[in-house]
Amino acid sequence: MKKKVIIFITLILAITLGWATRPTTAHAADDSLVRVQKKGTLVMGTSPDYPPYEFQATVHGKSKIVGMDVAVGEKIAKGLGVKLKVKSMSFDSLLVALQTGKVDMVISGMNPTPARKKNVDFTHLYYQGGYSIVVNKSEKGLYRDKDSFKGKTIGAQTGSTMYNESKKQTTDTKVKGMTSVSDLILALQSHKIAGVAMEKPSAQAYVANNKQLAMIPSHFDLSASDTSAAVAFKKGSTALVAAANKSVDQIHKQDLVNKDYLPAAGKYLKTNTVNTSMWHYWKAFLTGIEYTLIITVCSVFFGFILGVILSLARMLHGGVVQTLIRWLATAYVEFIRGTPMMVQVMFVYFGLGLIVNLPALTSGIIAISLNSGAYVAEYIRGGINSVDDGQTEAARSLGMTSGATMRFVILPQALKNIWPSLGNEFITLIKDSSIVSIIGVSELIFQSNIVRSDTYRGVAPIAVIMVLYFIMTFTASRILNHFERSMQHD
Repeated sequence: MKKKVIIFITLILAITLGWATRPTTAHAADDSLVRVQKKGTLVMGTSPDYPPYEFQATVHGKSKIVGMDVAVGEKIAKGLGVKLKVKSMSFDSLLVALQTGKVDMVISGMNPTPARKKNVDFTHLYYQGGYSIVVNKSEKGLYRDKDSFKGKTIGAQTGSTMYNESKKQTTDTKVKGMTSVSDLILALQSHKIAGVAMEKPSAQAYVANNKQLAMIPSHFDLSASDTSAAVAFKKGSTALVAAANKSVDQIHKQDLVNKDYLPAAGKYLKTNTVNTSMWHYWKAFLTGIEYTLIITVCSVFFGFILGVILSLARMLHGGVVQTLIRWLATAYVEFIRGTPMMVQVMFVYFGLGLIVNLPALTSGIIAISLNSGAYVAEYIRGGINSVDDGQTEAARSLGMTSGATMRFVILPQALKNIWPSLGNEFITLIKDSSIVSIIGVSELIFQSNIVRSDTYRGVAPIAVIMVLYFIMTFTASRILNHFERSMQHD
């Protein structure tokens, strides 16, 4: 369901931001190259779960995105005289990120298909490959190629050429799309799907590092553009594409991909599988916990403030202004509660990115805070309504203003009444923070995907983060219960 939501919002944003995909006119000034050189960095968008193209590896004790595509990006950045900055996100969000200015280019084993060329500009080809299908080694004898999966389910990365072609060129076969290739491999090993269609170099990497997997030819009927890779730039970035092509042509002429880039990626892959224990990746999980708690605490703080404001606004009575404020607050609460948080996160990150370029972490905190505020507002409003009217009358008889009555009499009692609901909201936010992984925030889900890509182990990282989430939620629950008991004794 989440994958469908991502595809839906991607299409909506692509349509809404149609102006960003239209070809620039001959009279329009192209300052794409100047802008990149002026800021001194070239931001590359990629989905690092596709070895040997791009994947996570531990380099000098730190997790880093490496691979053939990163080497291509570094070559282009060096040719432009700028530094390369790599930004990670899901594959089917890359083109939206490019069109909304979150990244300057996309290098992620992307095929320059005719459909994509309508929306973005591509460089010359830097690699020509092919496609294979990965299956469980124990079932290798059951399958020959794509036509052997009748009545079965075959998987492919959502938004990729292989996903589209698998749907077109197979009969009586169900095609399952997932954002992460690591998820697809896990689904394969748990027998949820029968095979995974992917590019041949990536298939070779997974098979070489996992003895339970095997590779068979795909025999898809594909054009040259479907089996090649190029660098994508925002539509109309003619000057930037021309400058990048100089580096791409050097890569092709010197055969750097086969001579240098792929062998280097292979070394990283071997290093990844030397120690695949979960304890070896404790720093990655610790980083995930840190970001998860940052997002949760900040979202609870800002969400509570917003919730108080919204709840008071919804209880206003009087003239036209008060009625308008009450209507706006009600409309906000209903709208936020009626739309998925995943869509809200993507809208804040990509949609508002047209106005201000917000970092992924900031966007995630804003989106979750806005979502939490709507729910907290209803908790507080219910708590205020639960306070006996006699409390208000008693406070006013003592000469307290309406504002003072609300602040010192009503809200403290309401807070006591709704504390269990607020505690539940806090616990929920710890888990809901996982949603921001879709925009590249390094919380627990994101870090577990890194570990899975590093080690080629699908279940163990998931088991670890389940335990970590439980420890955090259980600890938070005990702390909240302590304060609840203290309130009851007051």
